[in-house]
Amino acid sequence: MRRAFAPFAAAVLAFGIWPLQAQTVNVWPSVAPGSENWTQKERSVENTPIGTVIFNVVTPTLTAYLPERSKATGTGVIIAPGGAFVALAVELEGSTIARWLQERGIAAFVLKYRIVEKLQEGIPAMNMDTAGRYGIADGIQAVKVVRQHAAEWGLSPNRVGFLGFSAGAMVTSGALLQTDSAAWPNFAALIYGGPFGVMPSIPPKLPPIFLVWAHDDAVAREPVVRFHDALISAGHKPEVHIFSTGGHGFGLRKQGTSSDHWIEDFYNWLAVQGLTRR
Repeated sequence: MRRAFAPFAAAVLAFGIWPLQAQTVNVWPSVAPGSENWTQKERSVENTPIGTVIFNVVTPTLTAYLPERSKATGTGVIIAPGGAFVALAVELEGSTIARWLQERGIAAFVLKYRIVEKLQEGIPAMNMDTAGRYGIADGIQAVKVVRQHAAEWGLSPNRVGFLGFSAGAMVTSGALLQTDSAAWPNFAALIYGGPFGVMPSIPPKLPPIFLVWAHDDAVAREPVVRFHDALISAGHKPEVHIFSTGGHGFGLRKQGTSSDHWIEDFYNWLAVQGLTRR
């Protein structure tokens, strides 16, 4: 992983700027644990109604969108797209979000995490804890990888957060609620998603949390509210933005609803914590 990244690091040291094209590294140094015998072939479909969608991920990666060095704040955000653990909406809930943050001096890292093999049309019935365990492991490892590369990527290792959408928010919750508190992200944002299976144990101390959902979300509203209530019961005070309309999976799509502006709310929340400036 470090060998593949070396030319990029050398360019940064030589010129003192971050190239704006995306850079991709593997999340694991070799085959991702638990999928050694997977034989499915990754494929992507472009120009869908939600942009590019990826299926059958076997090798998880991080694609880095680094801001211009002069604009860099030292804050980094890992982005986990949604897709019900059978797909990844890597454009709607990945690259478009990453570029929005990149333009504002925040480094963004789109996580392509492992998902269930696509064998049929639609979303199959599944145990979400089983389906999500590989993506959660990739998310936990992704936090470690970003911190390992913090100096090369111009980041502060204590300013690495996680932003997840739908199933990607479940990946985010797994990184947030893992037992090793030293490996927690420094902040976490869960957008219309959360633990979709058994509610994990909520630790008494957690990093700052940002939650977003819409009242008319027929897909995720119930489990998201359940997660919110569990956080409150454990004594936490997450930042919460609930929109009257917006549905599910809105990403940065403009629908003429107040949910169109959730990312500005997220940015303002980061600003209050001093994460939008050096």
